[in-house]
Amino acid sequence: MGTIRLRAKMKGDHAEIKAIITHPMATGLAKDKETGEIIPAHYIEEVVVEADGKTILTGDWGGSISKNPYFSFRFSKGTKDMPIKLTWKDNKGESDTAETKIK
Repeated sequence: MGTIRLRAKMKGDHAEIKAIITHPMATGLAKDKETGEIIPAHYIEEVVVEADGKTILTGDWGGSISKNPYFSFRFSKGTKDMPIKLTWKDNKGESDTAETKIK
């Protein structure tokens, strides 16, 4: 199972994209309650969303984004069955991609 739950749906004349990304989003400033050691920074740095192969959103994120971030947005050029792809990359070189079609 991937780390992204991605949904895309037509709402009138625009498409609504919703995503939840499972990720710790650690700032590198918190301490482990049991050991007292600093929890190393581990956060998403970039999110890219493509529609029909064209980039429609690029987000530059950092450690201030919450754990397991949820985000949504709308765009007006969407059509039913248009492919949507979301990719994230983090500060440790990890990444994931999810794809869906607008319903």
